[in-house]
Amino acid sequence: MVNHDDETPSGFAGLGRDELAVLVPELLLSGHLIDRSGMAHSIAAFGRDGMAQIAIEEWQVASPVYTRRMQRALNFEGDTVETIFKGLQLDIGAPPQFMDFRYRVEDDHHGEFWLDHCGALADVEPMGEDYVRAMCHDIEDPTFDATALATNSHAQVRPIHRPPRVPKDRKPVCAWTVTIDSAHVPPPIPANFEAVAASNAARTALEPIDPGDDGAADYAGPLLSDLRFTDFSRSALIRMADEVCLQHHLLTLGFLIAVGSRADAGLTAQIGRKQFAGIAGLTAQRLRDALGVGDDDAALAKVLRLHPAWNPLPYTGVRVDQADIGVRLCIPKHSGAVADRVWPSLIDATNLAPIEAIARGVNPHYAVHVIADTADELSVGFLLAARPFAEAGEVAITRFSTGADFRFSDRGIPLPLTVI
Repeated sequence: MVNHDDETPSGFAGLGRDELAVLVPELLLSGHLIDRSGMAHSIAAFGRDGMAQIAIEEWQVASPVYTRRMQRALNFEGDTVETIFKGLQLDIGAPPQFMDFRYRVEDDHHGEFWLDHCGALADVEPMGEDYVRAMCHDIEDPTFDATALATNSHAQVRPIHRPPRVPKDRKPVCAWTVTIDSAHVPPPIPANFEAVAASNAARTALEPIDPGDDGAADYAGPLLSDLRFTDFSRSALIRMADEVCLQHHLLTLGFLIAVGSRADAGLTAQIGRKQFAGIAGLTAQRLRDALGVGDDDAALAKVLRLHPAWNPLPYTGVRVDQADIGVRLCIPKHSGAVADRVWPSLIDATNLAPIEAIARGVNPHYAVHVIADTADELSVGFLLAARPFAEAGEVAITRFSTGADFRFSDRGIPLPLTVI
């Protein structure tokens, strides 16, 4: 007898507060590592300069949309430097500790941030100075501004110093000022921004946070040196997790739009599937290890339910069932995600590589097979093969990142940074 998931507004509703506090930083890191997969295939197709331009375009159109969503969800809307910094702490562009942002607020219109550790730089420095400049100069200048502009159209982010590092072990690795001045002329709205802002992902409604739940229900208080996720309520953590998954889809939407402006539909889908498979497999393994769920069918079902590819449920409509005969993943062919043409839209009966990568991130013996393919839904099942499958090349490419083996640590009680 099949045990269907209860109808629920969130795929994370089955988790306790402690599990959610582990999950949210994992999801933030997963979102960041999307580019470790996508940009490798962009370089192959369009060269280093083309890759850099794609990265600029995807972040410019996605980050303002999801930044405002998170501000509304966690009740810290505003137009100050403090608001900008709070947004960065819940942004896949700046996952905690891996991208170790530190902040100083001088007043509402002036502040600084610097990175004591930059996982992205650790990934790129071995590739040479040209790639470092592409990331730390060409990409960061317009994308940092785009993120800040989501809070205040007159905000500017400018470097104090940045890589290439001189000396080569310089710490902090970079430092930046943030200045809000009405004399600053806002840059033009990026091409395709309105399309992303009007997407189903941007407009997906999620359950509000329950203010009566134990723990912090929002981030309306002072800016903190670090976010300690165990301090937030279960309800707040569920909303954070769903919002971070939407960040994944919005960034992927921006990526596919940028690739699609340079390639035909076939090549765009091919690059999109490779990007999807690479991050999907690595994320599945990290979720499995972080939550300590093992490698059996129950573990596979849990990882599938929690994977950002299939969340939030109001956007994807994906269902995971578990029965005595195994696990079933059901992907509807009509959903907000399919209409936006993001990850779920790239899956069909002949293109299952991202699902295979997820399953093998849990256990390398899993094979994926089609159970049913109708006008409304694709259903796939999972069987254990006698021999393990080799890791997909797309996952191996993504594993190049130091984020693949990164471990979060407990930094204790965070300090308030807000100027009084």
